[in-house]
Order: sequence, then structure tokens, then C-alpha cells
Amino acid sequence: MPHPEQTKSVKRVVWEYAEAIITALILALVIRAYVVQAFKIPSGSMKPTLLVGDHILVNKFIYGTDIPFTDKRILVVRRPDRGDVIVFRYPKDPSRDFIKRVVGVPGDVITEKNKVVYVNGERIRSFFTQHVDSDMKPGDIDPRDNFGPVAVPPGDYFVMGDNRDESYDSRYWGFVPMDNIRGEAFVIYWSWDGIDETPRLGRTGKIIHSVKLY
Repeated sequence: MPHPEQTKSVKRVVWEYAEAIITALILALVIRAYVVQAFKIPSGSMKPTLLVGDHILVNKFIYGTDIPFTDKRILVVRRPDRGDVIVFRYPKDPSRDFIKRVVGVPGDVITEKNKVVYVNGERIRSFFTQHVDSDMKPGDIDPRDNFGPVAVPPGDYFVMGDNRDESYDSRYWGFVPMDNIRGEAFVIYWSWDGIDETPRLGRTGKIIHSVKLY
């Protein structure tokens, strides 16, 4: 039979391991909920900035921390700004996460004419976007290339994909409420090419930049 002291020693070691594992799990959950969360890019709507298979980290505290069971946020560093790349709960189905770039903040007026986007009457920069279809769709048939003007309501944001011709965004389904925004994407920590089945090592560690729209 094992000596009582040996039994106590084994129990102590088991408890120490259990305590360490429980603490690590709690810390991981807190970090995931309030600090940083990982996401994988499933579609090409943000090309060329983000590719299918990019794994990104999202800063969840920069826009503030939700107070559970309320609509308030505390410790707000700043509000989302034009040019930020954000992850948010899709307003039509909050169980799904989308990633787009903020084009309009509360009070802005957004217009698109023949694929050119204007915010408050000023043409925005387009070096970070791409167009893959030369066809021009009239706004009364499809808002992809021509829409607006639309005014962004208080507390809401207007978002668009950088891959303008292949992005399902605010042009189609409207605005993103602040309460739906999870955080700002800031780095690609891993990237996998699902077609060639190879890692994209050159994209690992790449910073996801917010840009000045005009």
C-alpha cells in the first residue's frame, strides 16, 4: 500500500496541475472575450488586403469593453474610424461574423457613382481596393456600382469590402450598429493557401493597416 505521505504528495501535485489548467482556461476565456480574438478569413471580399485562408487577430478592447446585460461600453480607447478594418456580427444574422472596412461613420453621407465612392462629397482613395468586373450596373437594378446618397445614422457605421465588385456589404444590407462590432483587425498571424495546400509565409506577421480615406 502507498505510504500516506506519498498519497498526499500525489494529491497535491494533481491539485496544482488542475489549478494551473483552470487558471489558464479562465485567462484564455477572458483574453478571448475582452482583449484579442483569432478569426479566419473565409471569403475573398477583402482582397487584396486579406486573402482566403488568412488567420488574423482582432483587437477587442480598442473600441471599449461591453458591460454584460447592458448596451454600454467602458474603457473606450477610441471609436471606429473611417479606414479601420473591423470584425462584426452580421446585422441580419448575428451568429455570423463579417469583416469589412469602415467607409462611413455616424453623420457621414455616402454616395457611389460608377464605382467611385464619395464621403461627404469627397472622393475617397482607392489604392487599397480592387475591381474585377468592368461592367457598370445601374443603381435601380443593383447598388454595387451606383447608390446613394445615404446618411449614416447615429451609432451606426457604413462598411464595404476592399474587393468592391465581389463584396456583400452595407450597399446591400445597410448599416452596422456599434453594438455589433467585435473589434479591429490588426495582424495576420498565419496564412494558408487552400488551393496549393501550402503556407503563405510572406504574409505571416503582416500588419493590417487602417488607411486614411481622403
